[in-house]
Amino acid sequence: MAANGASCEQPQRRAGAKDKQNGNSADSSMRERRRKDKEERLSLVLWRRPVTTLHYFLLETLIKLKEWTFKLWQRRGTVFLSLVLCSLFSVAYTTEGGHQKYVQYLEKKFLWSAYWVGLGILSSVGLGTGLHTFLLYLGPHIASVTLAAYECGSTDFPEPPYPDQIICPQVSGAEESISLWSIMSKVRLEACMWGAGTAIGELPPYFMARAARQSGADPDDEDYEEFEEMLEKAESAQDFVTRAKLGVQHMVQKVGFFGILACASIPNPLFDLAGITCGHFLVHFWTFFGATLIGKAIIKMHIQKLFVIITFSKHIVEQMVSLIGSVPKVGPSLQKPFSQYLEAQRNKLHHAGGGAPADENWLSWVFEKVVLVMVCYFVISIVNSMAQSYAKRVRQQRHSEEKTK
Repeated sequence: MAANGASCEQPQRRAGAKDKQNGNSADSSMRERRRKDKEERLSLVLWRRPVTTLHYFLLETLIKLKEWTFKLWQRRGTVFLSLVLCSLFSVAYTTEGGHQKYVQYLEKKFLWSAYWVGLGILSSVGLGTGLHTFLLYLGPHIASVTLAAYECGSTDFPEPPYPDQIICPQVSGAEESISLWSIMSKVRLEACMWGAGTAIGELPPYFMARAARQSGADPDDEDYEEFEEMLEKAESAQDFVTRAKLGVQHMVQKVGFFGILACASIPNPLFDLAGITCGHFLVHFWTFFGATLIGKAIIKMHIQKLFVIITFSKHIVEQMVSLIGSVPKVGPSLQKPFSQYLEAQRNKLHHAGGGAPADENWLSWVFEKVVLVMVCYFVISIVNSMAQSYAKRVRQQRHSEEKTK
């Protein structure tokens, strides 16, 4: 009996080992296939395959438009209500009366807020790469207001032309009356709207991971695949980046609301992982979005705003310009354009002139070209990302057809 039992166990062990070996080989072949597909997909960029990339980009755009149209049709009640509200506002906007000043005030605030919310979304939503709108738009705006406040001795800039153009009021105050709080209050709306936009831009990774977890489907996202691989190899992680990602994941998973708040309240390039973690572990939407909104639009935004205001306060700027002049050999030549640029900005604030001459205002020219290059790179990255998304869509469809045969 014992011999028969042992003889029966040996084939079962062999069969189990064989099945395990077959499973490992299947997993390795699937990983190898995914790696090759990913390499081929990442080679689909405008500077290597421009015609194919543009073709796939257009096809993916049409598919996305079709999907969005279908989603809007599913929510046609909300769409209809929005159209009714827009129609009512349009009637109030075109009808003459005493209410026009309130309508114009609401229009101005709405467009100004929407502008900064949109820039915040572009900064964090991804689409291939984020556009660094804080460095390109919000930071320079806060710096301009700070410099103007110290020069004018007031933050009561005439409206209009503010915020399109900053001009000192006719009756200026004393420089001592300018405080950090008054400057922070002046730029609070645009800063908070930009922060709210960055919080909205963090929602796609959350929804993607949540939908993938609930449906069990393979998500069309590289970050989520990396997240799953990271969870599988958590115990053997050695490098600093992986351990940092695991730290963010553990903080969000264990601490919850306050962990998300802590990650959102500081400049954190790994915050996309927090959104994926919350979606994967089915954290409630308002827990995730509420903590993200408070952290990014209030706490983090005030830290960044305070840093820019302190950096561009009058005495620090003057010290920076003097330090540039103290650099051996090249210092005086570098100091001259900075001094001329600051003098030109002061003249603009006091209507003393239309600006610096073109040959002396090269700092503005350089900054404009940097902004143009970064915007072009952002657009190109969107085209590449959508083309690669369509290539992955086609590859997945082929694999599903092969499985059904």
